[in-house]
Amino acid sequence: MNPLFAVIYEDAELLVVHKPADLVCHPTKGDEYSSLISRARIYLKMESEPRLVNRLDRETSGLVVIAKTAGVAGELGKIWETRGIKKEYLAIVHGHVAAEQGMIDAPLGKDETSAVVIKDCVRPDGTPAQTEFFVERRFSHSNLPGSGNTFSRSAGREGQGEVVQSSIRQLPFSLLRLFPRTGRKHQIRIHLQHAGHPIVGDKLYGGDPDLYLALVERRLTEEQRGRLLLATHALHAGRLQFCWRDRDRDFSTPPETAFTDFLKD
Repeated sequence: MNPLFAVIYEDAELLVVHKPADLVCHPTKGDEYSSLISRARIYLKMESEPRLVNRLDRETSGLVVIAKTAGVAGELGKIWETRGIKKEYLAIVHGHVAAEQGMIDAPLGKDETSAVVIKDCVRPDGTPAQTEFFVERRFSHSNLPGSGNTFSRSAGREGQGEVVQSSIRQLPFSLLRLFPRTGRKHQIRIHLQHAGHPIVGDKLYGGDPDLYLALVERRLTEEQRGRLLLATHALHAGRLQFCWRDRDRDFSTPPETAFTDFLKD
């Protein structure tokens, strides 16, 4: 584990890393450690000008392929453009998804009703987009912050001490394995929201748009954090498969601790 990122694979032309959640791919205002590409420059010690072949949303963890030269970036870019890449994600969503598997086929375009400029939505005149999903596991939690569980105390019978009465609400969740067949912006997140199962912790597509605005305006309250259940949304890019220079490439990386801890009973 390098302090900059976890290196999954490296050779003279290619670097594959695990991008941690809550790290942007490209620089914003901040220090040299504030983006993935700037960390890649530090790691490579300016021996080359790295180029990201694929990108992930800030809060999405997982695999990013980095080309060490412009030529390699161009070769790999063509593979992505022609959909010669198989991507596999894991997501924890709200609710128990009824179907064991399925295909969400819904076109995407700009959400013109939203105050958030970057937000897209399902719209009939949008660009075609398809996401295949498989249910890995359905589970419930009752001891999460923001679950609405309440406890009250009352005096018991003499000699029995205090009686605790509880109103415990089991919150349903599903773990999904997802295969995006197209690569639209925020595709998986929008499709799952459209299907009625938003990703846990998603501030933009979780149902309350003010959560995202509160985040960027630095006014997110503890109550709002509790409702989100996780500090970053539960979406992980865990596997990439493609053929390059007559060789099959297959890279994988496990989810981060916050993701796997949420799955524990």
